[in-house]
Amino acid sequence: MDRWRGKVAIVTGASSGMGAALAKLLVEEGLTVVGLARRSDRVEELAKQLKCKKGKLYPLKTDISKEEDILKAFQWTLNNLGPVHILINNAGIMSQTTLMDGDTEKWKSIFDTNVLGLCIATREAVKIMKANEIDGHIVHINSIAGHTVPDFPTVSVYPASKYAVTALTETLRKELTRAGLKIKITSVSPGVVNTEFYYSGETATTPEEMNLEFLKPEDVANAVLYVLSTPPHVQVHELTIKPIGEMF
Repeated sequence: MDRWRGKVAIVTGASSGMGAALAKLLVEEGLTVVGLARRSDRVEELAKQLKCKKGKLYPLKTDISKEEDILKAFQWTLNNLGPVHILINNAGIMSQTTLMDGDTEKWKSIFDTNVLGLCIATREAVKIMKANEIDGHIVHINSIAGHTVPDFPTVSVYPASKYAVTALTETLRKELTRAGLKIKITSVSPGVVNTEFYYSGETATTPEEMNLEFLKPEDVANAVLYVLSTPPHVQVHELTIKPIGEMF
């Protein structure tokens, strides 16, 4: 991680769960981290807890489903902290609805955050990296639902949004290769993780009910740290993480 210390990283969805764990770990590694979240007060509280660490966390109130918010966040970062070297697209939502009689607004909110927000943030990061000749790294926090559709009631279009992330990862890799850029792109696909996000589902089952020890947010954060710490010539394209015994 030596080459990233003192550099700028943007983490979306940094207010809880995997996003908060990622922001914390990167700050401890000495990075300057901008934590984007709608609930910026939570990121502010985390920043206070990390004030004695090697790096620093800057909270920024941002709704990833709104392009204007994303553009302002990247511009603020560039103007105040410098060009971004790492982008971690972690923000995501899962609304309870179905395809047969689903709520259109819920469908839109899922794609606006999980797909379009990710694309806009990625575009802005690549622009800045290219303009500043930075061999940066973009990490998409995907899901096993981006590779196989779990048989969960009311997950609706959520797996489709994550399948899109899988395709977008490969599409970006090919675009970067054609452009002769050495920016890395990685998809990290966790199985079930013990977070607020998981329990937002009406049909969410507990670890006891599944007879399974769920992944912790820190497990995913450590996996991302491994991906970021690979040598410049090594690109981990896809990393899947599951708890022992998971059936999906």
